[in-house]
Amino acid sequence: MFTGIIESTGRIAHVDDLGGGKRLTIEADLAPDLHVDQSVSINGACQTVVDVDPDASTFAVDTIEETLRKTTFGALTAGTPVNLERALQAGDRLDGHFVQGHVDATGTIVDVAQEATDWLYTIRFEPEYAAYLIPVGSIAVDGISLTVARLEDDTLTVAIIPHTYENTNVSAAWTEGAAVNLEFDLIGKYVARSLSASGDTPSPDALAEAWLNE
Repeated sequence: MFTGIIESTGRIAHVDDLGGGKRLTIEADLAPDLHVDQSVSINGACQTVVDVDPDASTFAVDTIEETLRKTTFGALTAGTPVNLERALQAGDRLDGHFVQGHVDATGTIVDVAQEATDWLYTIRFEPEYAAYLIPVGSIAVDGISLTVARLEDDTLTVAIIPHTYENTNVSAAWTEGAAVNLEFDLIGKYVARSLSASGDTPSPDALAEAWLNE
């Protein structure tokens, strides 16, 4: 379990083919503090540490085919910046929101607008996931806990404050056309599932009607 509060950024040192999956070696300041078998969120995807080289300040994770299909990891190359967060410890403050590190889908940044004190990023997503989103609700984008500032049928907009812009991968990686990992709010997913007898994702209008009928 994570919170979406990014601890540090790292850079992909190299990518090795595992015959379907990939081993990602990441250079990061927090690498010497990691241990084999620990969980770490990389751009929002929970991965297991399989190797640590404290002298080189690197750690490695093995990414399987299912993760490559559901995330942006297939496009990671040497030098790519990534967001890092270690697992939540019992008793820690929950400063973001409950983030599992289970990426639901990828989205595409379709617009970037700089304002006086922030940046607005508009992200296109598949409409089938609309039921999991509400205005001013929570979403994790590349592992960052953010608030949905605006919501349309197939796009959402988030506002990025200067601290987040400077201390995550946003400034370097979030350009128009870039893909990002999306994890929708855990509570919203459970609510959507409970109101759908078939298990299929219902429409937001159907969810609202079912809730009112209850």
